[in-house]
Amino acid sequence: MKWQGRRRSSNIEDHRGQRSSGQGIGGFNPALLTPLIRLLFSKVGLFIVGAFLIITLIMGQNPLSLISQLLSGGALETETLQDYTPTAKDEELADFSATILGDTEVIWNKLLNNYREPTLVLFTGSVSSACGSASSSTGPFYCPGDEKLYIDLSFFYDMEHRLNAPGDFAQAYVIAHEVGHHIQKITGITDKMQRLRGQVTQTEYNKYSIRLELQADFLAGVWAHHSQKMSGMMETGDLEEAMNAANAIGDDRLQKQSSGRVVPDSFTHGTSQQRMRWFKKGFETGDLSQGDTFSATSL
Repeated sequence: MKWQGRRRSSNIEDHRGQRSSGQGIGGFNPALLTPLIRLLFSKVGLFIVGAFLIITLIMGQNPLSLISQLLSGGALETETLQDYTPTAKDEELADFSATILGDTEVIWNKLLNNYREPTLVLFTGSVSSACGSASSSTGPFYCPGDEKLYIDLSFFYDMEHRLNAPGDFAQAYVIAHEVGHHIQKITGITDKMQRLRGQVTQTEYNKYSIRLELQADFLAGVWAHHSQKMSGMMETGDLEEAMNAANAIGDDRLQKQSSGRVVPDSFTHGTSQQRMRWFKKGFETGDLSQGDTFSATSL
């Protein structure tokens, strides 16, 4: 990829070398339970809660995230790891990630009206988000609660050495896929998915989850299509790198590698063939209207 020297996004939070000291959104301090219940069921408590929600919404904060921090005793605090020193390769990957995010901003601002740009959080080891705490083993993820992408750059090493999916465009595909989830959030698709929880069985929900993930792959392909058309960033072999990465992270392949058996009912992201197919469709067409995976009769 010809990415050096291009515009870098300013929507970056660099938390590398920091460690989460709290429990995340799932954390809870039992000692606070009794006094909180008494307060909440009093007239004063109801007034305080109402005022709290109004203030947080005005400030653009996530009320659930702030309540979680209160219950966990300050879940989002971090401490600096004294022995952390980024290598030259780490710094290059950070610059690369900021550049790819910047390119997605250019493309999606042109394709969508009133596009709301997400933030990319770089972290080391573990991190806290509005969706809870996560470790590097979680892999890159998007949190709709705070509209941020989270990546431990060590994942790119894992892609090359453990998944056999090397290449800078393979890495760009990963970032573009998470941005695809952001597109789903701001267009209301994610909220529809969340409303399905509890209304369908886990097996049925997994099927919807696959369609959500494949649509994010499609959107990554749409980004690549328009990026290449506008800037010619891609070089020979880049498309194959992305296709290889999509193949490497298919549910069937990952399950086969980890346990030696494949359980289709537990798939949540799609098979290797499905992931490659939808990314390629997005790349070849660049047409957002062709990415309705939820209505597709065949994936």
